[in-house]
Amino acid sequence: MKKRVTIQDLAKELNTTASTISRALKDHPAISKSMKEKVVDLAQKRNYKVNALAAGLRVGRIKTIGVIVPNINRDFFSSIIAGIEDLAFEKGYNVVICQTHDKMAREQQYINTLLSTGVSGLLISLSLESSSVSYIDEIKRLGIPLIFFDRVVEDSQVNRIQNNDKAGAYKAVCHLLDNNYRRIAHFAGPDHINVYKDRKLGYLEALTANNIRIEEELIITSDVSLDAGRASLEKLMQLSNPPDAVFSASDYSALGALLYLKEKGISVPQDFGLVGYSNENFTALVTPGLTSVDQHGMEIGKYAVKVFFEEIEEKEKMLPRTIVLDPELIIRGSSSRGEQKETS
Repeated sequence: MKKRVTIQDLAKELNTTASTISRALKDHPAISKSMKEKVVDLAQKRNYKVNALAAGLRVGRIKTIGVIVPNINRDFFSSIIAGIEDLAFEKGYNVVICQTHDKMAREQQYINTLLSTGVSGLLISLSLESSSVSYIDEIKRLGIPLIFFDRVVEDSQVNRIQNNDKAGAYKAVCHLLDNNYRRIAHFAGPDHINVYKDRKLGYLEALTANNIRIEEELIITSDVSLDAGRASLEKLMQLSNPPDAVFSASDYSALGALLYLKEKGISVPQDFGLVGYSNENFTALVTPGLTSVDQHGMEIGKYAVKVFFEEIEEKEKMLPRTIVLDPELIIRGSSSRGEQKETS
């Protein structure tokens, strides 16, 4: 089988760098017209990307948006992707979707691959392992629009689309308190990821506002998976004074808790309350239905694409922005035992 031609091959033949080839293929203004012509001609001659790349350059841009998500099989991220694709298709853009399985190494590899293929922009939701985002400066240097969504970088000058996760968590915990649950545990995700940090803050603020003492032993940090939820609740129920409810930063760990409670014959919601986060499709299908916070994934996807198109149209005029959507608490049977807290 004939070896596929790479950017490095083109760079070697033209006695230049892969970075120069990459920028020339994206019609970057820092590259001279003569160099761009040489790169396009060689790309055609060597059948690099089957000439589609050169054709795109002649009209000024490769109409492809790279989207990187932690997991495609989550309803929340599927909704975001649907929102992205709907709007991108209307504008004549293709969408390339990559999933990291929450691995930072995969995230970085996909970014490098997408950049080398000449994408018009990158829309990224960080993996759980993403403690470093050193690639931002390189993407900026290349002049490529970069938008983070849901799991975002909080301290960088980039566009961000996210939920008010602290407010969503606050609503969830207050709802449990309104139903007379008092020892509310929290299944937390890693603090370096903004969504989990903010959901934990909302949990803590709701307890404080309602004069409920914060107990560190009721907060368990994990990867918020189904198995983690089951194991976390099993651990909590061994306490001398176990919780009577859980607010989980993920529907999946909430589901793990629900399965554990069913195995042990503990009645939900009469004896134990549960609230999850994301409003995955299964939350309406289990018995009892799982109360959850809906993040409006479709709207997040559409806003991400809108900001992308605004950035390529305005270019240097556009300042980085943060768009924050208000989540919605979807109340189902897992938390509604109909007992309201006493008021003085």
